[in-house]
Amino acid sequence: MRLLYLDCIGGIAGDMTLAALIEAGAPEVELLDALRTLPISGWQWRSERVEIEAIFARRVYITHDEDQPHRHLSDVLEIIERGDFSTRVKQQASAVFTRLAEAEAAVHGTTPDRVHFHEVGAVDAILDVVGACWGLERLGVERVVCSPLPMGRGFVQAAHGSLPLPAPAVVELLRGVPTYGVPIQGETVTPTGAALAVALSQRFGVQPPMRWESVGYGAGHADRPLPNLLRALRYTPETLGAEDLVVDPARLGLKGSPTRVKQIFPPPRRTGGECVRVDEIGVDAAVLSAVSALRERGIL
Repeated sequence: MRLLYLDCIGGIAGDMTLAALIEAGAPEVELLDALRTLPISGWQWRSERVEIEAIFARRVYITHDEDQPHRHLSDVLEIIERGDFSTRVKQQASAVFTRLAEAEAAVHGTTPDRVHFHEVGAVDAILDVVGACWGLERLGVERVVCSPLPMGRGFVQAAHGSLPLPAPAVVELLRGVPTYGVPIQGETVTPTGAALAVALSQRFGVQPPMRWESVGYGAGHADRPLPNLLRALRYTPETLGAEDLVVDPARLGLKGSPTRVKQIFPPPRRTGGECVRVDEIGVDAAVLSAVSALRERGIL
């Protein structure tokens, strides 16, 4: 099984997701040919590799004619349905916009079918979402796992005026999703990015055991004190056992050769409370905590 881990280093947006998938191996020329089958016109595409904190990433630019209609959910779903895509891509893209409509409806006290899409109904958002779904299929990805999401603060200008960050629709979309605050003034998670993460991910959490096959970085457009990057790791799952865990004493400032954890750590000895006994090697609290957690999960 091939999976994808979305490592939201600086956040997630539609264009960042699309760019990361291209860098991870989705052919850009084929992507553009597919997107041109959608019944929308007046858009232009440009992408380039940029350097962010000494990391090379792709940045996507989608521009379009200024005169864009305010689309309803039914309009967007019809555009998706008329494109030359597989049933899976159409279903996934439709699910993303349906989640967006549900979130906007909750914020504005209406129903999903009556929501007027503004920014997220524009051509670039449609291309981002459909392109991302196509990219996942083209890469052979069967499941998506997403990291916890970093949330910036401040305000953003939208069709309804000045909105607090995280944007209200993002807050609705991310109910039950792990997030954390970062010292950034700006929008780190856009509504389109949040909808992609929620609709396409099977779960959220830290990086699972894996053997990655390809890696792609997608760059956001804002300059930030932290790297404004989304990393896409295409991987096969790995079952992690004690024989796979190696401690290198040199990295802990100690003498000795790299040794497998099973050889270093004897079975735990319980004396009233729970504890882990460590023989003949000194380790710091972080390592002990990690080993204790692995024991609790039955890995050691």
